[in-house]
Amino acid sequence: MEAMLAEQPLLVSVMLGVLAGGLIYGWLQTGKKAAAVAGLIFGLLIPVAWLVASRWETDREQIESLIYEIADAVERNDHEAAVKVIGDPKTKEQARQELSNWTFHLAAVNNISRIDIIEGTYPQEADVHMSVKVNVSGRGVRNVRVPRRLILKFEERDGGWVVTDYRHMPIVGGPDRYSTPAR
Repeated sequence: MEAMLAEQPLLVSVMLGVLAGGLIYGWLQTGKKAAAVAGLIFGLLIPVAWLVASRWETDREQIESLIYEIADAVERNDHEAAVKVIGDPKTKEQARQELSNWTFHLAAVNNISRIDIIEGTYPQEADVHMSVKVNVSGRGVRNVRVPRRLILKFEERDGGWVVTDYRHMPIVGGPDRYSTPAR
């Protein structure tokens, strides 16, 4: 219910509107004042639902925001800013090494297909599956567009999210020679 209220205010508003409309219709048919008051209250809750949704940042929204910040840092070739959100030292070093091989002209998130918050884990973990596109130069190529599938593993630490592992590979098929080696 919390996720619906925070992430889907339109659906909540429609449900509140149907309840408000039904209660007001009931008041018009029966004349019972309680139905009119309840209908008005449900109607007044519609803007409250939008206000709550705009101010409540869920874990999924925090992770999504972090993903776009990382993409922005990669596009600016600010490798230190891009790896500062990586919480695992080996993964951080691997990312630093991979990023230093390329000059990025574009780094954009195409689609975040899933953000799965793994219930019952402590610290809380999340898996993210997404596709990205980058324009890179280096290793004998110049400003080449490369679409990639990216799988990130996040962990919540000190009230924020950090990347603990990542893998990138072609959009379709298995790993290629540029893919992150499996651990």
